[in-house]
Amino acid sequence: MKKYNLILKNCLPSQLLSRCFFIVLFLTPFLSFSQVTSEVDTTFIKIGEQIQYKITVEVDSTAIVFFPEDQTFSPLEMVEALTIDTIKKNDRVTLQRIYALTQFDSGAYTIPPQRIAINEVPFFTDSVRINVATVPVDTISQKMYDIKPLLNVTKSNSAFWKTLLWVLIPLLIIGGLLYWFFIRKKPLTEEQKEALLPPYDRALIELKKLENSRYLIQDEYKQYYSELTDIVRSYLEEDVHVSALESTTDQLIDRLEMLKDAGELDLAEDTIQRFKQILQTADLVKFAKSKPETSVAEQDRKSIEQIVIKTHNALPEPTEEELRQDEEYLEELARKQQKKKWFVAAGVIVGLLFFTIGFAMVKYGVSYVKDSVLGHPTKELLEGEWVSSSYGFPPISLETPKVLIRQEVAIPPEAKATIKELQAFMYTSSLSTFMVASTSTSFTAEVEPDFEKTVEHLLKSFEDKGAKNITTKQEEFNTVTGIKGLKTYGSGKFSVPESKELVNGKYVILSFGGKGFQQQVLISWLDGDTYAEEIVDRILQSVEVKNEV
Repeated sequence: MKKYNLILKNCLPSQLLSRCFFIVLFLTPFLSFSQVTSEVDTTFIKIGEQIQYKITVEVDSTAIVFFPEDQTFSPLEMVEALTIDTIKKNDRVTLQRIYALTQFDSGAYTIPPQRIAINEVPFFTDSVRINVATVPVDTISQKMYDIKPLLNVTKSNSAFWKTLLWVLIPLLIIGGLLYWFFIRKKPLTEEQKEALLPPYDRALIELKKLENSRYLIQDEYKQYYSELTDIVRSYLEEDVHVSALESTTDQLIDRLEMLKDAGELDLAEDTIQRFKQILQTADLVKFAKSKPETSVAEQDRKSIEQIVIKTHNALPEPTEEELRQDEEYLEELARKQQKKKWFVAAGVIVGLLFFTIGFAMVKYGVSYVKDSVLGHPTKELLEGEWVSSSYGFPPISLETPKVLIRQEVAIPPEAKATIKELQAFMYTSSLSTFMVASTSTSFTAEVEPDFEKTVEHLLKSFEDKGAKNITTKQEEFNTVTGIKGLKTYGSGKFSVPESKELVNGKYVILSFGGKGFQQQVLISWLDGDTYAEEIVDRILQSVEVKNEV
């Protein structure tokens, strides 16, 4: 019927009469078959107890119904909204939903009408009066105790350990990979072990491999003699210290003859001549496409093996100084290799570091990465562990990066006639010029607070401290539960604590109150500080006050 009255009231009696008639005629079948009722299990509770508020809707099975959501039961608080219970009978559906409501202050409260939308048409329940009684306190038989003093709470280090863990795990992984691939001594392969052997032993092993090769079976004489001469030339270059790899046959034989004549190589003349003959045969095979008998090729390999053995035996024993120089050379070579590994590891780390920083700059921005590495006061506040608490009486509930500390505020003599009690709490960051404060004021008389006058006094206190060019804007502010207040905000040049310097800053003042009391929240921060802007938005979204003492 409320819906009928609303429609008829909004219709003009003359020119729109026919139109209203058709609207009512259209809605009549719907309204007649849709029924919305509400009930509570009790209208009297104690502080903190809960009532069961039930809404019942009877509609057609094809109807779309929307129940109230969120905190629409103010001044009572919704603790829980149970799931919708559905009962179907033929083509009719009965929907029921129960809400658990409570209140933590004594008094008489009215649950406002709740809006239920059926096929986008609003219906409203009746308002309900709820009485909340205080819990009786026995102050006679029970001993009273003084208020306990404030305790210093140790700061939690959980955020630090989490950050340290996220840093250490990647470093350990990178360090493990660098050790495994670059620093640790890896098992040597057969080729590496062979390369570390002395020239003499290496030459004999390579000649043995040549003997077991398939070059001669496959008529690959050129490859056979090429490897044969390379083996003996490499040996002579390393062990005898003659330029053998880049020399012609005649040049190499001449150098060996010179070493023999100088007494540095005790090698028989027939051995040198046999070596010359094999080198000439190899030249004919490689350049003149000559093809000796297989037995000749095999014999040449055996002869080269004997030449290597005789040459090794003909070399004089190394002196202690030569052995010491060789040892120092090997140690220096090992140091260079180790140094090279460390350079490679450092290069990989620096490369990964630059890549990570570059990727982070592209994804998050240069300022964010710089502040994360070098640190930023308000960024640390924003990402730290926040505190939710209530301050003063009447209480102001809000969430802040740090706990607000009680301030000792002396009421001026001229204001004691009107102000009964003033409670103030504040947190100030000296590093970032960020400040948040709350004040709760109780008046001696049941009068409404003058927000404009209080804000004017606050702005004047800014100017007394050196602030200049203060701009002011005002608008209505609503808390999450719908309590209305006044929001005063603006910018200006504010003084830095313990300095005469002025910086560009912003401020916001929230004012709430009722008969006999006033509540205010004040926040100021540095202009252009994006982290502070996020902190302010989060604080404002968490503010909650009581509209009655």
